Amino acid sequence: MARKIENFFRAPYAVPNGLQVTDEGLWIVDQVTDRVALVEIAEASGYGVTKLIRDIPSESSNTSGLAYGDGVLWLAVNGAGGQWRTARPTDAQQGEIIKVHPQTGETLQRYPIPDGGGTHGVEYDHYEEGYLWVETLKNQVLHKVRISDWSVQHTIPLPYGRAHGVVRVEDGIWVIHTSERVIVKLDLEDGTELDRIEVPDPHPEPHGLSIFGEDFLYCDAASGWVAKITL
Repeated sequence: MARKIENFFRAPYAVPNGLQVTDEGLWIVDQVTDRVALVEIAEASGYGVTKLIRDIPSESSNTSGLAYGDGVLWLAVNGAGGQWRTARPTDAQQGEIIKVHPQTGETLQRYPIPDGGGTHGVEYDHYEEGYLWVETLKNQVLHKVRISDWSVQHTIPLPYGRAHGVVRVEDGIWVIHTSERVIVKLDLEDGTELDRIEVPDPHPEPHGLSIFGEDFLYCDAASGWVAKITL
């Protein structure tokens, strides 16, 4: 079924590559500077009007996904950031998930991607707290990881390459596949496709993804737009 897709607002950063709606506002991260902004959104005439609440640095690099849960930010680190900016001593050389303080940007902990290699997506499981869903580009799968001991509890295959934004819902998990311009809803047990949303040109390319009320928001690292999908 076709959904309405519309440009919603320009991100506060040039290369937005992950976002997460929370009770406090919308978190959005820049792939180049690896800074994270918290903005307030108000709708007017179909377009979002944003107000900056907070802007924090991070020790992430080549950030390619963002989640919020258990009172902290979770950033998907897709390797070194030196191709985008001057390299920093804190840059990772391969994929990681880092736990970040949402007030200061302090790194609280670093976790390796279970399969090694890079990642474009992470999601905190609000239906089963204490778990993250972590994408792996290397093996094209989605892992459910228990945070306490960083052990993989379950794995489902992903249907296409270049998986990106992830959203856990009660009866499945939505995953963006950026190159295919499609958002697929997958079964939590075996990854069977349950639904899909096509995002054709000329709409912004889908990268990060989050629930926004009864709808979706996604960001485009190429154009800087945040778009809304009416479900």
